[in-house]
Amino acid sequence: QWVLSPKYFKFPFPITLTMIHMSFSGVVAFFLVRVFKVVAPVKMTFQIYATSVIPISAFFASSLWFGNTAYLYISVAFIQMLKALMPVATFIMAVLCGTDKLRRDLFLNMVLVSVGVVVSSYGEIHFNVIGTLYQVTGIVAEALRLVLTQVLLQKKGLTLNPITSLYYIAPCSFIFLFGPWYLLEKPEMDISPIQFNYWIFFSNALAAFALNISIFLVIGRTGAVTVRVAGVLKDWILIALSTIIFPESTITSLNIIGYAVALSGVVMYNYLKMKDVTAIQLPIDNTADRATKEKKVVNIYKPDSSIDSIDETIVGGVAVGSLATEAAAVDEEAPLIPSSRISHVTRTQTGGLSSR
Repeated sequence: QWVLSPKYFKFPFPITLTMIHMSFSGVVAFFLVRVFKVVAPVKMTFQIYATSVIPISAFFASSLWFGNTAYLYISVAFIQMLKALMPVATFIMAVLCGTDKLRRDLFLNMVLVSVGVVVSSYGEIHFNVIGTLYQVTGIVAEALRLVLTQVLLQKKGLTLNPITSLYYIAPCSFIFLFGPWYLLEKPEMDISPIQFNYWIFFSNALAAFALNISIFLVIGRTGAVTVRVAGVLKDWILIALSTIIFPESTITSLNIIGYAVALSGVVMYNYLKMKDVTAIQLPIDNTADRATKEKKVVNIYKPDSSIDSIDETIVGGVAVGSLATEAAAVDEEAPLIPSSRISHVTRTQTGGLSSR
């Protein structure tokens, strides 16, 4: 907001800013994956890249483009309130694409979220139709990206964490953004005086990349519940800070009431999704317990059995320990982590890369 705003840094080129984020993140991700080997690359074939990564990158670039452009017209606080529509858009897209079923409890939550956002929008003093349309379009593009991630990647057995996602998706997204940049922003940049401060843009891109790294670390060391609670807390802190940093961003009582209603729907939505994940985990845990008991019985009759040296219980040729871990992470969606149940961690963009 500060970089793009004509009142502050005065760099009203959101596509350019997003391309800077993509190039920086792609380069850093390359060093982390290929040079320092912090994260191992996945088995990526040309066919998977062409049929899965490219279309996902197109929607990812679109979500960042439209979402960041919205900052030219509406406030950070109001954008955050509109982002409460993310679960609604994702649920609708998932139902339309056949990856989720139309359930009464989830549908009622979506209605609650929508009503809250409408009330919040009605109470917005500086309401701008263009900015709202940009943000909603970005939300729809992000929802399509999430659904495509499930349909195209997860069904092929691929799961990308934020670092490997940046490694594969950031360069492709940069290429997709080049066309709109060349047509829309380059002509204006050629005739307008540009204030290009390398330190400002470096720190801006570094913050965007650091967000994805922090999400990667939080999910790896905590769990889905912690991520969701932190996400709700982050939303309120972000709205409060934005009103302090940008005095022109005024919040009304209707804004607060509407967002509180929408956020309650989002919290309930996350709770229902957590129950779904728990239901998936239980059969795996029970299978692991039964297999452990059988192993103990075998050990009674075969004390010298080599089974004692095995660290993981193997069920049907699959390591239950690792399988349970995957099930636990199945709904832990970061800006760039695909979710097999397609849920939303009350935010970003994935953001998420969460360039916003």
